[in-house]
Amino acid sequence: MPLDLTAGPVDLTRAICDIESVSGNEKQLADAIEHAVRALGHLEVTRVGNNVVARTHLGREKRVAIAGHIDTVPVNDNLPTRFETLVGVDYLWGRGTVDMKAGVAVQLSLAPQLVDPRYDITWLWYDNEEVSSDLNGLRRLSAERPDLLEADFAILGEPSGGEVEGGCNGTLRVDVRTTGLRAHAARPWVGDNAIHKAAPILETLARYTPREVRVDGLVYREALNAVLISGGVATNVIPDECVVHVNYRFAPSRSGEEAVQIVRDLFGEHHVTVVDLAEGARPGLDTPFAQEFLSAVGATARPKYGWTDVARFAALGIPAVNYGPGDPLKAHADDERVALSEIVACEQGLRRWLTAQ
Repeated sequence: MPLDLTAGPVDLTRAICDIESVSGNEKQLADAIEHAVRALGHLEVTRVGNNVVARTHLGREKRVAIAGHIDTVPVNDNLPTRFETLVGVDYLWGRGTVDMKAGVAVQLSLAPQLVDPRYDITWLWYDNEEVSSDLNGLRRLSAERPDLLEADFAILGEPSGGEVEGGCNGTLRVDVRTTGLRAHAARPWVGDNAIHKAAPILETLARYTPREVRVDGLVYREALNAVLISGGVATNVIPDECVVHVNYRFAPSRSGEEAVQIVRDLFGEHHVTVVDLAEGARPGLDTPFAQEFLSAVGATARPKYGWTDVARFAALGIPAVNYGPGDPLKAHADDERVALSEIVACEQGLRRWLTAQ
């Protein structure tokens, strides 16, 4: 079904949320977005895989990139969307409403309206943000078409409750592995139980106290958690291997290399394998662009605890912030829902900034 970009950001949010696009299944939504924006004569549209880039070429002195990922985490009986009212607040409920199709809808709603913005605009809608970084659509664009990412400032429509969240924590995922010796479960003394050896790993994680780190005026909270655990051969076999999958969210004052060394030191003699690593990004709120943006949208600056693709822009030397509707605490939740007023407010804030003289 074609997208109606004139429907308004709320109805547009519902329309794109009801096009299921779990990571790896973004083609239908990417097709719909491409078809809709190609009809806009003031935009040059480029498609790379399931990434859609639409740019103005007005000869402005500065260019801003405004980006949003179109994939979601898996659905869990929370599609199709529905409207609901809780404690006098009107919400749109369903997968993707917060993370981050409301932000994408705000952008799609503005794309046809902003034919004469104060800056040239690059709209970026990309895939595979919710999975490993090697699949990320922005990563692909930076490798294959870096010219499409060129900008002086970037805004990522990640949920920030309508406030501006600067930078982001880095994220590291590692496997911490124990090994043992298989034996019959009735004669465990001739074997060596690898699952039992994981107990010190779990104890270390349970005792860990997250750091709170001030970076450029914002306080970032770190986190270290076991997120998966696997082991075992059969119900009558002493296991010879156990793997604890650990996620470390580290403040942007640390490098990825430093984060890896901290985890290796923490788990001592245990074998640690790095599975995924994404650098964090400092807030970048001290630039004139960022200060002007904060003032125009009337937002309060705060830190972003989760990793977002502002880090990719920062790595390219482009200051970037997170700004979008939705409570980050509801991202990925089964009762994911976004306040309709936040969708409208973010659309108005972005338009106000991009049309100010």
